[in-house]
Amino acid sequence: MTGPDDDWQARRREAAGAQAERAARNRAVEVAKARELVAGFVAEARRRRLATQPLRVRAGDSRDTYACGLVGWYLRRDGSLAVAEDGEMYVLTAPKSLRARLRGVTLRPDEPRLQAGIGGRDGESVALATLLELR
Repeated sequence: MTGPDDDWQARRREAAGAQAERAARNRAVEVAKARELVAGFVAEARRRRLATQPLRVRAGDSRDTYACGLVGWYLRRDGSLAVAEDGEMYVLTAPKSLRARLRGVTLRPDEPRLQAGIGGRDGESVALATLLELR
C-alpha cells in the first residue's frame, strides 16, 4: 500500500534525476564549446609561432615547482592553468611531495570550461575566451 509520502518521494527522485540529466547535458555542451576554443587557440598559436615552454606544476601554496613533461602555453600569470601542445588544458597544481620533486608528476587533462576558475576565490573566475585571447 502506497501513501502520499511514497508518491512524493517518487516524484522528488524523478525530478532530481531529470535535473541531473539536464545538468550533465549542459556541461557536455559547455565542454564541447570550450574544446573548440582551445583547439582554435592551439591552431592560431602554431600559425603565429607563439613560443612554447616546458610547463611546471606548482606545489601547493609554495613556490616549489615540479616537472610534468608537458610543453605548452601558460594561460594565467600564476602558472596554474595552461594549454599543452597536445591541445588539452591542464590545471598545474599538485600536493607537495618529495617523490614529485625527484621524479616529477604525471598530469591528466582537465575538461575545459567556458569560465575558468569557477568556485575559486573572488576575482579568479575569468572567461576562457578572454584568457586565450590575452595569451
